Amino acid sequence: MNKTKTLVLTALFAALAVIGSFIKIPIPPGTPALDAAPAFVSMAFLPAPFAAAAGAIGHIATSFTAGFPLTLPIHIMIAAEMAIVVGVGAYLFKKGKKALAWVWVAISNGVLAPLPFYWIISPAVYVAVAPGLLMATGINVVVACIVLPFLQKKLAQSGIKLI
Repeated sequence: MNKTKTLVLTALFAALAVIGSFIKIPIPPGTPALDAAPAFVSMAFLPAPFAAAAGAIGHIATSFTAGFPLTLPIHIMIAAEMAIVVGVGAYLFKKGKKALAWVWVAISNGVLAPLPFYWIISPAVYVAVAPGLLMATGINVVVACIVLPFLQKKLAQSGIKLI
């Protein structure tokens, strides 16, 4: 895939993540939304750094639409975590380890990503937030797994191939 197609697809997935940021999942802390599903789908189509960028942009949009309930610096850290989660997932996906990529995304985003709050804020915050984030991650993974085969077929018909 050439650079132009890569940038256009990155912008497309980032825009879809922003749209998903408006579809909130009603669990604490108020920011979980369907922004991660497009980023997770992008793992199949984009190089890891570009998929990571789509994931980070999606989180920033989600936290913006929720009013940055945990302050902007913390949301920048979460966006960086999201970039790592999606970037590693994309790397695993490209290596043919698709099942491992989905397991990585679910565990790292739902369990490991909120772990710094254990020390930054309090253990109680982690215990209160982690189950909801794991549930929200599960919803995003399920949506991505449902959408991905249809999108792969449509993009293949358009001449866009998996990397």
